[in-house]
Amino acid sequence: MMIIVTTFVITLICVFFVINLSFGNKPIDARIETLYAVADPQFLRSMGNLLGPPVIEGNRVQTLVNGNEIFPAMLEAIRGAQRTVTFETFIYWSGAIGKEFAEALSERARAGVRVHVMLDWLGCSDIDEAYVNEMKRAGVEVYRYNPLRWYTLRRMNNRTHRKLLVIDGKVGFTGGVGIATQWTGNAQDKAHWRDTHFRMEGPAVAQLQSAFIDNWIQVRGQVLHSADYFPPLEPAGEYRAQVFKSSPRGGAEGVQLMYLLSIAAAKTSVQLSMSYFVPDKVAINTFVAAQKRGVRIQMIVPGPYIDRKVLRYASRNAWGALLQAGIEIYEYQPTMFHCKVMIVDELWTSVGSTNFDSRSFSVNDEANLNIYSAEFARIQARIFEQDLCDSRRITLEEWQNRPWKNKIRDSIADLISSQL
Repeated sequence: MMIIVTTFVITLICVFFVINLSFGNKPIDARIETLYAVADPQFLRSMGNLLGPPVIEGNRVQTLVNGNEIFPAMLEAIRGAQRTVTFETFIYWSGAIGKEFAEALSERARAGVRVHVMLDWLGCSDIDEAYVNEMKRAGVEVYRYNPLRWYTLRRMNNRTHRKLLVIDGKVGFTGGVGIATQWTGNAQDKAHWRDTHFRMEGPAVAQLQSAFIDNWIQVRGQVLHSADYFPPLEPAGEYRAQVFKSSPRGGAEGVQLMYLLSIAAAKTSVQLSMSYFVPDKVAINTFVAAQKRGVRIQMIVPGPYIDRKVLRYASRNAWGALLQAGIEIYEYQPTMFHCKVMIVDELWTSVGSTNFDSRSFSVNDEANLNIYSAEFARIQARIFEQDLCDSRRITLEEWQNRPWKNKIRDSIADLISSQL
């Protein structure tokens, strides 16, 4: 009898993991054709119609480099909130910066501002519960995304990886930063990470707000739709921009499609800063085809300092065809490189929470800000060049001649990378 029960339990566990860890959406399985360039009006039409929200004019986007610029700007915006604050993050850990955010959000709630906070249950598991209790006592609505419950087991692998902050429906922030000590400072040593975040104003802020409310409805069941959340938004700048969201329940392949369409439309250059880069065969073929068309492709990925080494190994396993095609791959040396920025033809830029890997493409909830502006792209290209100075290029010869033990390790890591 005990053997039967044990077998039954083991079978249930195996079935659970197969269901939970599998990707529900059919992946894109063919290279995207090159039919037009980024500068062609058809590019924006395709992006707007295929990804969902339109690319709209009248936006201003400020680039914030590293914690010394990012956190003061975010905290200043929170402290100036008059009506509403919506805040969603994958990472919120213990530490001084976490306490400062909790205090700022709590103070605004006590002042009568409606404050809504969405924390990913898994990613924010290291938060000091004293921060959460302080916020709740002050009147902040704090909810966890997909907490572990018997009725949520099938969705356990679905995490919100979005990093969103919207103040009064008028000012938004997004990018790669989490609320943790690692993101403070100026990437001055291995304990302080390199990252970029963005402050935005203009009509596209409403699209950012929509991404937050998408998950708020799912978890809280409450629709936030008054003018306090969606006020009239006047033009604030000259940038055309789009915020699009992806999730398994709404078609997670959208974010992968955005990357592939952008690369396929490149005519001169692709500059990719990516914290976790594990491309599949379709992505590799798309990159290689662009390089053969004469596009110069440069990538910066993490070097010796990375929080998930398995993903570095899996990434390296995929570099062969890229390096053989002449694509330039650089590893950032000073500290963990957590940026997620793609610049195409110095005209189209995508920033946000999305990594270039199967998890972001298939099972995470993500949100990216796309900007169609030569001026903005030039700013990002200058930052890319600065990061390039702190990076080391990996040659094809070096990759081919790495020890056989590393090759086996990289291949094994690639097999499990989609679940990390």
